[in-house]
Amino acid sequence: MSLIKILDLQSLGDDRGSLVALETHRNIPFDIKRVYYIFDTRNGVSRGFHAHLELKQVAVCVRGSCRFVLDDGHCKEEVVLREPDKGLVIDGVVWREMHDFSEDCILMVLADEYYDENDYIRSYDEFLTYVSERRSIKGG
Repeated sequence: MSLIKILDLQSLGDDRGSLVALETHRNIPFDIKRVYYIFDTRNGVSRGFHAHLELKQVAVCVRGSCRFVLDDGHCKEEVVLREPDKGLVIDGVVWREMHDFSEDCILMVLADEYYDENDYIRSYDEFLTYVSERRSIKGG
């Protein structure tokens, strides 16, 4: 099963330009409770380096590009976001890293919950321990 799930957010446009509407349970698969965006990331800086216990997210690169590395403790997959009408779904306990931000990158993230520090796993070793223990409990 692939960690990479890309949503087609359907861009509408005419000679005036383009528009993408983001709608709860229409093209975003959850209730949207928080929206934030990352911009002006310095050259060579990477971000993320955490997992969430419960949070669901959709990441959209509304301008420029960046590379995501997703890791479920079994495998790692990479995807470059560069289209403002494509959204990367991040669901489940998945380690995420963002690299190679273009100079003009604006990365918007939609989340199904408000910020909660208790939902984060910020140590990769703790993440690996957590997913290993979950697999043992689930029997595989």
